[in-house]
Amino acid sequence: MSILQLDPPLPVITPKGDGYAHMLIDYGPEYHLLWVCFLDDSGECWTYNNTQIRAQKNVTLGRTFVSRHQAKSASAAE
Repeated sequence: MSILQLDPPLPVITPKGDGYAHMLIDYGPEYHLLWVCFLDDSGECWTYNNTQIRAQKNVTLGRTFVSRHQAKSASAAE
């Protein structure tokens, strides 16, 4: 297992709203990466896997549209 602190944190869209991913947890090749995110509205900390989050728009990088599609099996890890 390894943990990476993201510096700077990455702005992401989660099932519970916009937030910032501060850490990335990698349990190895048989698992999804886990993103530790703090939500903008509530300050809550949630952990999501790759299928549950999206990067926020970034006009500077040319990412002007982000799909808010969520996988059918997506649920927040508690």
